[in-house]
Amino acid sequence: MCYNKKAAEIAGVFRGGRNMSFVAVILAEGFEEIEALTVVNLLRRAQVDVRTVSLTSDKMVVGSRNITVCADITLQEIGKDDLEMLVMPGGIVCRDNMSASIPLKKLVLELNEENSRIAAICAAPSVLGRWGVLEGVKALSYPDKSIEMELKGRIIPGENLRTITDKNITTSSGPATAMEFGLELIKILKGQKVANQVAEGLLYK
Repeated sequence: MCYNKKAAEIAGVFRGGRNMSFVAVILAEGFEEIEALTVVNLLRRAQVDVRTVSLTSDKMVVGSRNITVCADITLQEIGKDDLEMLVMPGGIVCRDNMSASIPLKKLVLELNEENSRIAAICAAPSVLGRWGVLEGVKALSYPDKSIEMELKGRIIPGENLRTITDKNITTSSGPATAMEFGLELIKILKGQKVANQVAEGLLYK
Protein backbone atom coordinates (compact mmCIF):
# COMPACT_ATOMS: atom_id res chain seq x y z
CA MET A 1 0.00 0.00 0.00
CA CYS A 2 1.23 3.52 -0.67
CA TYR A 3 0.42 6.98 0.55
CA ASN A 4 1.13 10.48 -0.60
CA LYS A 5 -0.63 13.73 0.15
CA LYS A 6 -1.70 14.44 -3.43
CA ALA A 7 -3.16 10.98 -3.96
CA ALA A 8 -5.03 11.24 -0.66
CA GLU A 9 -6.47 14.60 -1.67
CA ILE A 10 -7.58 13.20 -5.03
CA ALA A 11 -9.26 10.18 -3.46
CA GLY A 12 -10.87 12.28 -0.74
CA VAL A 13 -12.37 14.78 -3.13
CA PHE A 14 -13.58 11.98 -5.37
CA ARG A 15 -15.33 10.16 -2.53
CA GLY A 16 -16.89 13.43 -1.47
CA GLY A 17 -18.63 13.62 -4.82
CA ARG A 18 -17.44 17.14 -5.64
CA ASN A 19 -15.45 16.37 -8.78
CA MET A 20 -16.46 16.52 -12.40
CA SER A 21 -15.70 13.52 -14.61
CA PHE A 22 -12.05 12.60 -15.10
CA VAL A 23 -9.78 10.52 -17.32
CA ALA A 24 -8.80 7.14 -15.88
CA VAL A 25 -5.52 5.53 -16.91
CA ILE A 26 -5.64 1.87 -15.94
CA LEU A 27 -2.53 0.40 -14.29
CA ALA A 28 -2.30 -3.39 -14.27
CA GLU A 29 0.80 -5.39 -13.41
CA GLY A 30 3.16 -5.39 -16.40
CA PHE A 31 1.94 -2.11 -17.90
CA GLU A 32 4.24 -0.31 -20.34
CA GLU A 33 5.50 2.63 -18.31
CA ILE A 34 6.19 4.84 -21.34
CA GLU A 35 2.65 4.42 -22.63
CA ALA A 36 0.88 4.98 -19.31
CA LEU A 37 2.95 7.77 -17.80
CA THR A 38 3.47 9.72 -21.01
CA VAL A 39 -0.30 10.01 -21.32
CA VAL A 40 -0.66 11.10 -17.70
CA ASN A 41 2.14 13.66 -18.08
CA LEU A 42 0.73 15.18 -21.27
CA LEU A 43 -2.86 15.34 -20.04
CA ARG A 44 -1.80 17.07 -16.84
CA ARG A 45 0.18 19.59 -18.88
CA ALA A 46 -3.11 20.31 -20.64
CA GLN A 47 -4.89 20.77 -17.30
CA VAL A 48 -6.96 17.62 -17.77
CA ASP A 49 -8.12 15.84 -14.61
CA VAL A 50 -6.43 12.46 -15.09
CA ARG A 51 -5.99 9.74 -12.46
CA THR A 52 -4.04 6.53 -12.44
CA VAL A 53 -6.28 3.62 -11.47
CA SER A 54 -4.98 0.34 -10.09
CA LEU A 55 -6.76 -2.72 -11.47
CA THR A 56 -6.62 -4.33 -8.02
CA SER A 57 -7.02 -3.17 -4.43
CA ASP A 58 -3.23 -2.70 -4.20
CA LYS A 59 -2.24 0.79 -5.35
CA MET A 60 1.40 -0.22 -5.81
CA VAL A 61 1.63 -1.44 -9.41
CA VAL A 62 4.80 -2.80 -11.03
CA GLY A 63 5.33 -2.01 -14.70
CA SER A 64 6.95 -4.06 -17.46
CA ARG A 65 10.40 -2.64 -16.69
CA ASN A 66 10.05 -3.08 -12.92
CA ILE A 67 9.13 0.55 -12.28
CA THR A 68 6.67 0.72 -9.39
CA VAL A 69 3.95 3.35 -9.52
CA CYS A 70 1.56 4.34 -6.74
CA ALA A 71 -1.86 4.68 -8.35
CA ASP A 72 -4.18 7.52 -7.33
CA ILE A 73 -7.22 5.31 -6.82
CA THR A 74 -8.42 1.75 -7.46
CA LEU A 75 -10.88 0.38 -10.00
CA GLN A 76 -13.36 -0.51 -7.28
CA GLU A 77 -13.66 3.21 -6.43
CA ILE A 78 -14.96 4.31 -9.83
CA GLY A 79 -17.94 3.82 -12.12
CA LYS A 80 -18.86 4.75 -15.68
CA ASP A 81 -20.53 8.00 -14.66
CA ASP A 82 -17.27 9.25 -13.16
CA LEU A 83 -15.31 9.00 -16.38
CA GLU A 84 -14.71 11.35 -19.27
CA MET A 85 -12.38 8.82 -20.86
CA LEU A 86 -10.77 5.48 -20.02
CA VAL A 87 -7.21 4.79 -21.20
CA MET A 88 -5.61 1.34 -21.40
CA PRO A 89 -1.80 1.13 -21.78
CA GLY A 90 -0.11 -1.86 -23.35
CA GLY A 91 2.32 -4.53 -22.27
CA ILE A 92 1.57 -8.22 -22.84
CA VAL A 93 1.28 -9.04 -19.13
CA CYS A 94 -0.82 -5.93 -18.58
CA ARG A 95 -2.98 -6.91 -21.56
CA ASP A 96 -3.68 -10.33 -20.09
CA ASN A 97 -4.36 -8.95 -16.61
CA MET A 98 -6.82 -6.40 -17.99
CA SER A 99 -8.48 -9.03 -20.15
CA ALA A 100 -9.01 -11.27 -17.10
CA SER A 101 -10.66 -8.49 -15.08
CA ILE A 102 -14.44 -8.92 -15.02
CA PRO A 103 -15.01 -5.50 -13.38
CA LEU A 104 -12.92 -3.78 -16.06
CA LYS A 105 -14.74 -5.61 -18.83
CA LYS A 106 -18.10 -4.57 -17.36
CA LEU A 107 -16.96 -0.95 -17.14
CA VAL A 108 -15.59 -0.87 -20.70
CA LEU A 109 -18.72 -2.43 -22.17
CA GLU A 110 -20.91 0.05 -20.30
CA LEU A 111 -18.80 2.97 -21.52
CA ASN A 112 -18.87 1.71 -25.09
CA GLU A 113 -22.65 1.23 -24.95
CA GLU A 114 -22.94 4.94 -24.17
CA ASN A 115 -20.34 5.93 -26.79
CA SER A 116 -18.04 7.22 -24.07
CA ARG A 117 -14.38 7.75 -24.91
CA ILE A 118 -12.09 4.71 -24.73
CA ALA A 119 -8.41 4.71 -25.68
CA ALA A 120 -5.91 1.85 -25.95
CA ILE A 121 -2.32 1.54 -27.14
CA CYS A 122 0.09 -1.22 -28.18
CA ALA A 123 -1.24 -4.62 -27.01
CA ALA A 124 -4.25 -3.14 -25.18
CA PRO A 125 -6.49 -2.81 -28.28
CA SER A 126 -6.54 -6.62 -28.41
CA VAL A 127 -8.46 -6.54 -25.12
CA LEU A 128 -11.09 -4.37 -26.78
CA GLY A 129 -11.12 -6.83 -29.66
CA ARG A 130 -11.66 -9.78 -27.32
CA TRP A 131 -14.62 -7.95 -25.79
CA GLY A 132 -16.22 -7.11 -29.14
CA VAL A 133 -15.67 -3.37 -28.85
CA LEU A 134 -13.85 -2.97 -32.19
CA GLU A 135 -16.62 -4.26 -34.46
CA GLY A 136 -16.74 -1.88 -37.42
CA VAL A 137 -14.11 0.45 -35.94
CA LYS A 138 -10.86 1.51 -37.61
CA ALA A 139 -8.23 0.44 -35.08
CA LEU A 140 -4.50 -0.05 -34.64
CA SER A 141 -2.32 -2.09 -32.30
CA TYR A 142 1.28 -3.15 -31.98
CA PRO A 143 2.14 -4.64 -35.42
CA ASP A 144 2.39 -8.26 -34.34
CA LYS A 145 0.22 -10.94 -35.94
CA SER A 146 -0.63 -12.60 -32.62
CA ILE A 147 -2.00 -9.26 -31.38
CA GLU A 148 -3.62 -8.10 -34.62
CA MET A 149 -5.58 -11.33 -35.01
CA GLU A 150 -7.42 -10.48 -31.79
CA LEU A 151 -8.70 -7.11 -33.05
CA LYS A 152 -11.89 -8.91 -34.01
CA GLY A 153 -14.26 -7.03 -36.27
CA ARG A 154 -12.00 -4.01 -36.66
CA ILE A 155 -11.54 -2.23 -39.97
CA ILE A 156 -7.91 -1.99 -41.07
CA PRO A 157 -7.05 1.67 -41.71
CA GLY A 158 -6.02 2.31 -45.31
CA GLU A 159 -3.46 4.99 -44.50
CA ASN A 160 -0.02 4.54 -42.97
CA LEU A 161 -1.16 5.64 -39.53
CA ARG A 162 0.30 5.22 -36.03
CA THR A 163 -2.60 6.70 -34.03
CA ILE A 164 -6.25 6.86 -35.04
CA THR A 165 -9.61 7.90 -33.61
CA ASP A 166 -12.75 6.34 -35.05
CA LYS A 167 -16.14 6.82 -33.43
CA ASN A 168 -15.51 6.79 -29.65
CA ILE A 169 -12.35 4.69 -29.85
CA THR A 170 -8.74 5.91 -30.06
CA THR A 171 -5.95 3.38 -30.65
CA SER A 172 -2.21 3.63 -31.21
CA SER A 173 0.69 1.37 -32.15
CA GLY A 174 3.21 1.24 -29.32
CA PRO A 175 5.78 2.90 -27.06
CA ALA A 176 7.22 5.13 -29.78
CA THR A 177 3.75 6.52 -30.53
CA ALA A 178 2.89 7.32 -26.90
CA MET A 179 3.58 11.04 -27.38
CA GLU A 180 1.29 11.45 -30.37
CA PHE A 181 -1.28 9.21 -28.65
CA GLY A 182 -1.30 11.57 -25.68
CA LEU A 183 -1.56 14.63 -27.92
CA GLU A 184 -4.47 13.03 -29.78
CA LEU A 185 -6.28 12.55 -26.46
CA ILE A 186 -5.64 16.21 -25.60
CA LYS A 187 -7.10 17.23 -28.96
CA ILE A 188 -10.23 15.18 -28.24
CA LEU A 189 -10.65 16.50 -24.71
CA LYS A 190 -9.43 20.10 -24.99
CA GLY A 191 -9.21 20.92 -28.69
CA GLN A 192 -6.48 21.22 -31.31
CA LYS A 193 -5.22 24.58 -30.02
CA VAL A 194 -4.37 23.19 -26.59
CA ALA A 195 -2.81 20.09 -28.15
CA ASN A 196 -0.61 22.33 -30.30
CA GLN A 197 0.42 24.40 -27.29
CA VAL A 198 1.45 21.32 -25.32
CA ALA A 199 3.34 19.91 -28.33
CA GLU A 200 5.16 23.21 -28.83
CA GLY A 201 6.18 23.35 -25.17
CA LEU A 202 7.61 19.84 -25.46
CA LEU A 203 9.47 20.68 -28.71
CA TYR A 204 7.46 17.89 -30.33
CA LYS A 205 7.32 17.97 -34.14
